[in-house]
Amino acid sequence: MKSPKTGIHEDKLKLYEKLLATNPLIEQKGAAMPYTSHNGHMFTFLSPEGILALRLPEKERTDFIKKYKTRLMEAHGVIMKEHVAVPENLLEKTKELAPYLDISLEYIKTLKPKPAKKK
Repeated sequence: MKSPKTGIHEDKLKLYEKLLATNPLIEQKGAAMPYTSHNGHMFTFLSPEGILALRLPEKERTDFIKKYKTRLMEAHGVIMKEHVAVPENLLEKTKELAPYLDISLEYIKTLKPKPAKKK
């Protein structure tokens, strides 16, 4: 069943929330499209199709793509150079996926904060 708020299947949304709960430093944002960010940099999001995108540094990204036979994330016709598409069966394996979430957060912390947008 799809969530009325996001249009994403509730089972995938629950798996995403379960993954985020493994790290108390991470807060889910976004009403229509669930995502996480730090210093203005988004490092995970759940697409409307229920695909988890995870932002990883180059070596881990390359290794992840090979290990899980996946690809870079594509959203709205654009390939996201630093985000991998997490295979559906891996989204169900919270313990296996959690270290990659932590790597993603640590990577994003190394990036220069984006300036705040003026309202």
